[in-house]
Amino acid sequence: MAETLQNLYLGFSVALAPDILLYAFAGCLIGTLVGVLPGVGPLAGISLLLPATFGLDATRAIVMLAGIYYGAMYGGSTTSILMRIPGEAASVMTCIDGYAMARKGRAGAALAIAAVGSYVAGTVSIVLLMFLAPPLAAFALRFGPPEYLALLLLGLLVLAYMSGGSMVKSLAMAALGLLLGMVGIDQMSGYFRFHYGLVELGDGLGVVPVAVGLFGVAEILTTAGQAKPPEVIRPRLRELLPSRREWRESAAPIGRGTFLGFLIGIIPGSAHIISSFVSYAVERRLSRRPEEFGKGAVAGVAGPESANNSATSGALVPMLALGVPSGPIPAILLAAMMVHGVSPGPLLIRQQPELFWGFIASMYVGNLVLLILNLPLVGLFVNVLRVPYPYLYPAILAFAILGVYAVNSSVIDVWIMLLMGALGYVLRKLDFETAPIVLGVVLAPMIEMSLRQSLALSDGHYGIFLERPIAVTLLAVGLVLVLFNLWSFVRRGLDWRARIALAEKGEQT
Repeated sequence: MAETLQNLYLGFSVALAPDILLYAFAGCLIGTLVGVLPGVGPLAGISLLLPATFGLDATRAIVMLAGIYYGAMYGGSTTSILMRIPGEAASVMTCIDGYAMARKGRAGAALAIAAVGSYVAGTVSIVLLMFLAPPLAAFALRFGPPEYLALLLLGLLVLAYMSGGSMVKSLAMAALGLLLGMVGIDQMSGYFRFHYGLVELGDGLGVVPVAVGLFGVAEILTTAGQAKPPEVIRPRLRELLPSRREWRESAAPIGRGTFLGFLIGIIPGSAHIISSFVSYAVERRLSRRPEEFGKGAVAGVAGPESANNSATSGALVPMLALGVPSGPIPAILLAAMMVHGVSPGPLLIRQQPELFWGFIASMYVGNLVLLILNLPLVGLFVNVLRVPYPYLYPAILAFAILGVYAVNSSVIDVWIMLLMGALGYVLRKLDFETAPIVLGVVLAPMIEMSLRQSLALSDGHYGIFLERPIAVTLLAVGLVLVLFNLWSFVRRGLDWRARIALAEKGEQT
């Protein structure tokens, strides 16, 4: 403990140097802007700005790129809450209740809770990163393709079970997402499938056009179809801050989201996206008033926002401790470290303690910078809602089209967004949740790759999933959830038949 505190003191002596502070501030500011722009996201932001760091030393470069990473997690909540357009994929769940709070005049409260939740989660997860990095990273490495497939399938079943609605409907939407995720080049054979002559579909359907279409465009179509346009929200100054009840209701979800996000972040994959889905499902299941979810539940903002920010620190555990990236963003950060002559792994802490502990300390500073940046801007952001809807919605649509087009400079992505908007509009009319579709698109390539790698390891025998203890345990938990849901379905059917029998008996007497 004393050694850790001594190392942290060394880190702060590096991170609080004026030049390091400047680069941390620049990274956080750029990250916030990247998160606000629909479609750009942290991966694109870091990739675009990586060449700009080539003239810097390793510490400045890594601090700035990390600032962009967790800054984008902060910024993604802004357009989700104000416009129902996810700034990046991890903010999909924030759209649901964040936007509903904005429609009730609580946009300022939603933005403040998202900012504070992100700060708390980011800070706590950094403490966990310091103390738990080596043992947790070692456990994550025990996951091979069979364990990873079992984990992803369990994730889908948990989300469907905890959604609060029909498990069948949730799984049907997730299956639709998985089907959409099959478009593109097969990663193992190189076969180009379901492309219909469009070369642009080689990389598959992007998460960004799918998410922006299902949420942003579908919302515009739904509102445009109303006989009376919604009232323009004009929040007063005192409404910009959360009430005591809102702070009280957000405390436990922030705590749960922090630990969930960190643990999920360690496991390879799109952790910050998956963690926000899991957190939302958990909060909905644990809530005393689950009917409020989708209508402006505070926990529906606090939990997912905390989880996706905590997952950013969790994802850095295997990267820093073992030199193994757990997803595309840590992979870019790993490449940046190697470009600057740094070799991540177990020897990093011993060989370059100033860099490692300076990086950890800069994350503390960066989270504080982001809180200071975001809270005073809440009033400025909320003014967007003062714009009359006949002007605001065309502007949102233009904003979404520009954001989606900017990712790959592809008109096909714009068409995908518009088609997904139409699909989202129809599904909302039929009372289907569209969030599982986005999760399916994210998980499809990972599920397929894990399944095929597992079968390649076992020469095509499915028994490999029963020979691995971790995989068997995860699959068994998933089966129990399905049986629980089936039993509740049967019990509802029996209750319904009993009521009919009682009604018929009463009529006869």
